[in-house]
Amino acid sequence: MTKDLKADFWHRLDDVRAGLLGASNERPVPMAPHADKDENAIWFITAKGSAADRAALDSGPAQFYVADAKSHLYATVEGTLTRSDDAAKLDEIWSAMAAAWFKDGRDDNAVQLIRMTPKDAEVWSGDGGVSFLYEIAKANMTGDTPDVGEHGHVTF
Repeated sequence: MTKDLKADFWHRLDDVRAGLLGASNERPVPMAPHADKDENAIWFITAKGSAADRAALDSGPAQFYVADAKSHLYATVEGTLTRSDDAAKLDEIWSAMAAAWFKDGRDDNAVQLIRMTPKDAEVWSGDGGVSFLYEIAKANMTGDTPDVGEHGHVTF
């Protein structure tokens, strides 16, 4: 196992462009995560009144699902959502992609920053490319299970 699967998770999450955020027993929706290992936080920009925002108002439980082939990260993250009015953090993570969802951009009254504080996660991470293909080919030839990466439980 990787010496530090939690550190590997945070490192790989930086490269994830989107995952599915589920809250309050509602259907998960695509959201762009903004990882902050130092704050043990995953930040999201959403609209006021959205399912994620409603869950954040109640400091509700949430799940974030990642299946990202580019970063070779697959994870189910459990935690809680809270609303944040941290203008500096919003400025830090604001992007042209976020702006596209709001008529008045960063100044739109519907913009809401939410924070997910992860508690635990099931994480799969690995290498891609040639090493992955080699492991698959080797497993097919030998009947062994391919060694395609790390898997484990992470507590935050």
